[in-house]
Order: sequence, then C-alpha cells, then structure tokens
Amino acid sequence: MFLKKTVSIEKIRLIELPKIKDCRGDLSFLESLIHIPFEIKRIYFLHNIPCGIKRGGHAHKSLEQFLIALNGGFDVFLDDGFNRKRFSLTNSNYGLYIPAMLWREVSNFSSQGICLVLASQYYDESDYIRNYEDFIKLVRN
Repeated sequence: MFLKKTVSIEKIRLIELPKIKDCRGDLSFLESLIHIPFEIKRIYFLHNIPCGIKRGGHAHKSLEQFLIALNGGFDVFLDDGFNRKRFSLTNSNYGLYIPAMLWREVSNFSSQGICLVLASQYYDESDYIRNYEDFIKLVRN
C-alpha cells in the first residue's frame, strides 16, 4: 500500500551545473549524489515536440527527476496540490530538481527544444499518478 508523502513546492531547486570554459568551448557535467540528490537509474529525452503540445501531466509517488534544457527551451509547471509554480528552462548550465509527489507538466517547447530527464528509478508504471483529481485527494487528505 502506498503511504502518502506530501512534498512542498519549496523543495524544488534550480541547480547550476559546473562549467569548464576554454577556447575550445564549454564543458558542463553532473554527478549522481554530488550535483543532484539521487543516484541516476534512467535517462531519457524529449525532442521534436510539436508546437502547443504538453508533456508530463502526471506525478510520481517516489521517483525524483532532474530536467535540463539541452537545446532551446521549455516551461515546467509544478503543483504540490496547494501551490503552482512555473520554471522556464533555457540554459543548459542549469537543471531543475523535482522531488516525488509533485504534479508536473512540460510545455512551450521552442522549435529545437530538447529536454534531458535524469530519473532516480527505472520505469515503473505503478509509480505514476496519472489523474489530477486522484493526486489532489492523495496530497490533501
């Protein structure tokens, strides 16, 4: 049985990634448990998103994520059941840490926008909350 874990929107963090700059260009990197607060178990990316399309539209019971705009930009809307906040990601030197139990939507992709997602767990459909009303009941009751 899933035990409700409420997470405040205040736990979300925009994290600057290390950058090494020289005449050959920039190199940015991140390491599990050093730059982000979890071990990376899965990596995927969103790209070629048509204009006006939204991704996400769900919450995770225990999975944490870290999103980076590798190219272009997009907006991330996060909701803890009481408050909603928007983050615009447009710089590949910053990533957005998203704890579990936050409703998320990703939209407003630029024409060449690429969203890299680092996840704390392997894919598990049972970790998803796909209905917003069910999410609200879990976090408010």
